[in-house]
Amino acid sequence: MANLKEWIPLMLQGCGLTVKLFFIVILLSLPLGLAATFLYTGKNVVIRKIMGFYILIMRGTPLLLQVFFIYFGLPFVPKIGQYLTINDRFIAACTAYVLNYAAYFAEIFRGGLLSVDKGQYEAAKVLGMSESQTTFKIVLPQMIRISLPAVSNEAIILIKDTALVTAIGLADLLKVTNNIVNRTTNITAFIVAACFYLVMSYLLTVFFRNLEKKFAF
Repeated sequence: MANLKEWIPLMLQGCGLTVKLFFIVILLSLPLGLAATFLYTGKNVVIRKIMGFYILIMRGTPLLLQVFFIYFGLPFVPKIGQYLTINDRFIAACTAYVLNYAAYFAEIFRGGLLSVDKGQYEAAKVLGMSESQTTFKIVLPQMIRISLPAVSNEAIILIKDTALVTAIGLADLLKVTNNIVNRTTNITAFIVAACFYLVMSYLLTVFFRNLEKKFAF
């Protein structure tokens, strides 16, 4: 118990960084993923190919590799590396995570978009609705409802993926926990950290279940 009283405040600090990273990534990657979806499914062939390549790279390479590349690799890009350098580890991590998760959300939203019945578009056209009205009033609400379970799953994966930032020295929950174990040789700290992750995952699950009920129709 004495050990726990010493560990918990330190682990809560690490948990604070984990939660901060999570919310920044979610708040930025969701709208970016939505924008990427419409660009990827749009009429411009060049933009579609660019977006397809971006999604392929982000989904086809490890997130940890992307974090390393943005933090360690960008300065070595020929000619423009000096302008791309990100010295702040947290900002570099956020950049990598946002770009990665936006690609996954883009694919999720694309699946939701393709699941909307074509008859909805025809009905909106008959009613005299413009393309933007059809998108925001008819298509988007249905696409969001269809996509919510997959978005929920990605959000839970994200809360666990935040642990990867320990590789670039950020003092997240896992990094702090690992330091405690190395210092005390007591692996109980890992169990406590697992409980933190489980609680965060459970809260996200409850939140998204309520959100799914709200969008159910």
